[in-house]
Amino acid sequence: MPRTVVTSLQAPNPSAPLSQAIRKGPILQLSGQVAFDTAGNIVGTTVTEQTSQIMRNITAVLQAGGASLDDVVLLRVNLTDTADFAEMNTAYKKYWASNYPARTTFYGPLPDGLLVEIEALAVLEG
Repeated sequence: MPRTVVTSLQAPNPSAPLSQAIRKGPILQLSGQVAFDTAGNIVGTTVTEQTSQIMRNITAVLQAGGASLDDVVLLRVNLTDTADFAEMNTAYKKYWASNYPARTTFYGPLPDGLLVEIEALAVLEG
């Protein structure tokens, strides 16, 4: 089964040596997304604004890989500050009404201006 690089022009081009996503069979693993637009600019100064941009990026990469948010089974969230957990949850809940994906949240530094990073794992039919 081949390993396929997935790229979306609707999401930022990685500045590091990584792919936006890799698909192998029914598995689609997205790299961590941050709040960059396609020009490489940070979008937003709050966790809410950055989470919304990240979810737009995730949605674009999922679509490029033949998936949608409904196919996401796991998210890993990195926040720079434990105080931002509730705000991130409020922004995040706008994308799933129920049946949330499994999720792990951890805390650690990100480059200046970035408050949150999210990676996604999707499983597709066939």
